[in-house]
Amino acid sequence: MALVVFLRGVNVGGHRTFRPSLLAKELSDLDLVNIGAAGTFVVRNRISQVTLRAELAKRLPFETEVVICKGEDVLELQCANPFQGQPAEPKVVWFVSILVKRGMPLLSTPFSLPSTGEWSLKVIAIKDRFVLGLYRREMKAIGYLGQLDKIFGVPATTRNWNTITAIARILQKARP
Repeated sequence: MALVVFLRGVNVGGHRTFRPSLLAKELSDLDLVNIGAAGTFVVRNRISQVTLRAELAKRLPFETEVVICKGEDVLELQCANPFQGQPAEPKVVWFVSILVKRGMPLLSTPFSLPSTGEWSLKVIAIKDRFVLGLYRREMKAIGYLGQLDKIFGVPATTRNWNTITAIARILQKARP
């Protein structure tokens, strides 16, 4: 099955910039598909995670956290429709934070940040290494997303739910 790569903290505010489309061309033998500018890729040819990490490290002009998931795990997440019943409005973003590895278990979900008053970020579920939630389109939300590393005790990288849906479409086309 395919692998999905999420690079952490790249092409954000002029920091750790590179051209994902060029990386995809360099790794065309892996049938690597670039999704957007945030360092998200689907690798459709068979390769071990260790070899893939080494190939990425060789070609990226900087060091960064590389999070790799099995494509089937992303498909399973998308098929579960975890945001059913959640507000779908322009000022609310559905997100998935992918933990580098399983984080510390939490007592319960949902929980919100801040914990009192109106929420800026709400975690609605945790499925293995995937943290699912909502945030309001406001500057404070970025700071709350940054707190997820501390809450779970491991680094995380965040993507919009639309990105996960795009990944799932590519994975479904790649299925034998």
